Amino acid sequence: MEAERARELVRDLSGWALQGERLHRHFKFKDFVTAMWFVNAVANLAEAEGHHPDLHLHDWNQLEITTWTHAIGGLSENDFILAAKIDALPR
Repeated sequence: MEAERARELVRDLSGWALQGERLHRHFKFKDFVTAMWFVNAVANLAEAEGHHPDLHLHDWNQLEITTWTHAIGGLSENDFILAAKIDALPR
């Protein structure tokens, strides 16, 4: 994906940022149980979509999500679609 197209698409997402050829977002939750619930919700969504982001839970309530299309080694529109679907999950 061209960098300009990626910059255009990320503007439609709340809280997501480009990090090179990857899409990244930080989440903070009120407690560990809620964070884990969200991690599992993202995992179920990712499996259904066949598009799997990196998930990093740290400090008991902080979640980092990074996505890119592994097959092409960079961003595709599917990454932005997945990010929007993650944003639509209840928190």
